[in-house]
Amino acid sequence: MRALTQYKAVRGAQVSRLSLLVAAALGLGAAQAAHADDAAAGTNAGTSTDSSPTTGTGASTESKWKIGVGPGLVITPRYPGSRQLSYIPFPALDISYDDRFFSQGPDVLGVNVLRGPAYHVGASLSFDFQSRKESDDPQHLHGLGDVDGGPKLRLFADYTWWAFTGSVQLYQDIAGNHQGTTVSTDLVASAPVGGWLFSVGPGVTWANGTYTRTFFGVSGQQSAASGLPTYNTSAGIRDVHLNAQVTYDFSRHWNGSVAATFGRLEHNAANSPITEKRFELNTIASVNYKF
Repeated sequence: MRALTQYKAVRGAQVSRLSLLVAAALGLGAAQAAHADDAAAGTNAGTSTDSSPTTGTGASTESKWKIGVGPGLVITPRYPGSRQLSYIPFPALDISYDDRFFSQGPDVLGVNVLRGPAYHVGASLSFDFQSRKESDDPQHLHGLGDVDGGPKLRLFADYTWWAFTGSVQLYQDIAGNHQGTTVSTDLVASAPVGGWLFSVGPGVTWANGTYTRTFFGVSGQQSAASGLPTYNTSAGIRDVHLNAQVTYDFSRHWNGSVAATFGRLEHNAANSPITEKRFELNTIASVNYKF
């Protein structure tokens, strides 16, 4: 399950600013909880007779807390459809309790309402870096107004079978910034090789009309102020994308992770006069120390 949680944090960050597409933003993520759980489990299994504290009955007293911290860096388009990139440092937190409550990547606080060895269903409050400021590109964005970022509610579900993990995530703007609703579905295949973990798979993101109007639409008033043609949008597929992630365990306590989402804007997003570049690359890198 470690690949899945890593992937969820990554995609969260990228879904929000990228799609979401943070970029959850993307804060998509960080060295993730399931990875910490599996790494810890593997270490304990291999050293239980020597270092795992036990009670008189032989039961493990391993803490239900999993805590990891370290530096992280997000690289994402400055705004949806931009050809310019933003570089955003962030604290890569990886904290969970009993696989129930967690704070990971862009997810400030989350809970797995339903959980099992192969699945999770839950919700989280996710910080969203996704925004657009006229100052990001004064010549191109003049007259369009600013779009502020803020917290979003994330609802998620995932299921793992063998090496494959399928997931669906819904992000809802709860800060009144007119960022609407986006839904991403993804399928990831993971393969461990020594201390490495490789994950890759496709996905698609849908956005409602509020989201597409905010980031890709041009109203009559905006057209008059900016010189761009009016452009009406509606709900539909925002992008198709390919996710890839590599994680490496340097030691029992240290690991590093690099994740990237290669996206292609579709339909309303691709044809908008605001869009300068149809292809998006969102990257998250982090180094994590596990206590």
